[in-house]
Amino acid sequence: MRRRAFVAGALLSAVAGTAQAERYPDKPIRLVVPFPPGGPTDLIARVVAVGMAADLGQQVIIDNKAGAGGNVGTDMVAKSKPDGYTLLFGTAATHGINVSLYKNLPYDPVKDFELVSLVGLAPMALLVPPGQPSTLKELIAKLRAEPGKWSYPSSGNGTTNHLAGELFKKRTGVDVLHVPYRGTGPALQDLLAGRHAFIFATLGPVMENIKAGQLVPVALMADKRSSVMPDIPTTAEAGLPDFVGGTWNVVAAPAGTARTIVDRLNASVNKALVDPVLSERLKALNMETSDAPSPASTKAFVEAEIVKWRDVVEIAGANVD
Repeated sequence: MRRRAFVAGALLSAVAGTAQAERYPDKPIRLVVPFPPGGPTDLIARVVAVGMAADLGQQVIIDNKAGAGGNVGTDMVAKSKPDGYTLLFGTAATHGINVSLYKNLPYDPVKDFELVSLVGLAPMALLVPPGQPSTLKELIAKLRAEPGKWSYPSSGNGTTNHLAGELFKKRTGVDVLHVPYRGTGPALQDLLAGRHAFIFATLGPVMENIKAGQLVPVALMADKRSSVMPDIPTTAEAGLPDFVGGTWNVVAAPAGTARTIVDRLNASVNKALVDPVLSERLKALNMETSDAPSPASTKAFVEAEIVKWRDVVEIAGANVD
């Protein structure tokens, strides 16, 4: 008798879950951005949210939950109810780097999530203020000739621009000091004031500085030139091959989210990425959008990035206790 009741209850639960998935979404969706408002991740998430809301017929509300290099908001989503109404706008940090950087990461970037869709990639550029050499060869020569004199800023310990700087040191043999800041804004301020030699940053947040002549792009850490600023040579063209890196964004749901919901979200994100107006807005933010990624291809991408950044973290000798 008890077994029959248990089986009947399980069947009713499964039917109810299926019905809920078929109605999805029937209320607003929360898209958690694990970084502060106004930053590049936040700006890109808001563009994607507009497209998703138009397709899904429900509001997609941005909820900024910053802290611990993105770990606070990411862990919150990992532990949320897997019903499709709490999603994460993840990054290279939350899903590629932090698993190697933090000794006690509270979540698993693959096992604790359904990786819905890769939004796109934003390569970093090596930038200098006026007065510094504007070619990679000349910059490296100057830094080698003046060991210990110069420094470079980053948006914080363990961030992509910190790791890029440490990898740059290893690859070129230059002796420069890393100075971490709380965000890209303060780091750029001191760079523009002449306190540092260079910075690694994605193009989106520094476009106006470049146009105003306040920053000079030396090389782009990518396999191909940027569609936004095609005059910037790649690092390989500038003389430093196999020096590629940047950030990327992924939409993720808590593990256990129904496959029908994951597939619905994947289709919605992909539709947003090909919308002419939204794709232009993403392009202006230096985001090279993905080509209709599936949940499976997104998972494979994230797994490969974890391996890549693990090697970079090891080379850089970076860690956050």
